[in-house]
Amino acid sequence: MPRRILQGVVVSDKNDKTIVVRVERRFMHPLYKKVIRRSKRLHAHDPENKHKIGDQVRIRECAPISKQKRWIVLAEEVAS
Repeated sequence: MPRRILQGVVVSDKNDKTIVVRVERRFMHPLYKKVIRRSKRLHAHDPENKHKIGDQVRIRECAPISKQKRWIVLAEEVAS
């Protein structure tokens, strides 16, 4: 099964080798037909500590690294 790749914005870089990424998804409400935004905060492994708050990043699903980290930052950076 392929690993998921998501795109989001870095909201915290205070931890060592870890960033918190807000991933937003948009979907249509089944009854009211209004577009709804939902977001999740995912912890991602950033080994070089090179990403800062506000950066657009792509993260890939991986094996568990710690209690909360199940994502790793991809090498290339997304242009905003």
